[in-house]
Amino acid sequence: MPTTDALLTFIVAGLLLNLIPGPDVLYIVGRSLAQGRAAGIVSSLGIATGCLVHVAAATLGLSALMLALPHAYDVVRWVGAAYLVWLGVKALLAKSSPLHVATPELASLWRVFRQGAITNILNPKIAMFFLAFLPQFADASRGALAPQILFLGCLFVFNGFFICAGYALLAARLGDWLKSRWDIGTWLNRTTGVLFIGLGLRLALAPRE
Repeated sequence: MPTTDALLTFIVAGLLLNLIPGPDVLYIVGRSLAQGRAAGIVSSLGIATGCLVHVAAATLGLSALMLALPHAYDVVRWVGAAYLVWLGVKALLAKSSPLHVATPELASLWRVFRQGAITNILNPKIAMFFLAFLPQFADASRGALAPQILFLGCLFVFNGFFICAGYALLAARLGDWLKSRWDIGTWLNRTTGVLFIGLGLRLALAPRE
């Protein structure tokens, strides 16, 4: 398993990432505004389910890659480090803007769940993120890599669900007020940007064993 320091860094980075408003948050907020907190919570569950699919794919894909090419994991980590730096720079340069939430048509809770899961599963950016992010915190010297990646991915999804559910409850309770209080997104972007750049640079500059 990862070291305690690496695990704490992973948790903080994951929470910050989930706090930043993105398409998933907009979907959850839209559902909550349209149908109430139950729909918002169910949409959060759908999105978490979609993320678990990406976690499983990342774990299986990286495991197969390591079996076929034992040294390929180093390449994956370097490419992932570069991707994290790029995400960090993008977050630092992002401009704050009010939320533009589209209120979807009313749907059954099963359909709300299904839409959240399918939309997430079919998003290639999420697959790329997990492939870049999860390996940075796994340590081959502390055991097999695949279980570590799976554990980290499930932990990320678990924490992310509660952030998404929080957005759902806030949207259902505060409604349109939430749309006009989005300046905090700027600070979240800046903080996450610095963190991602730091993670990428730490890996790039770390001595090779």
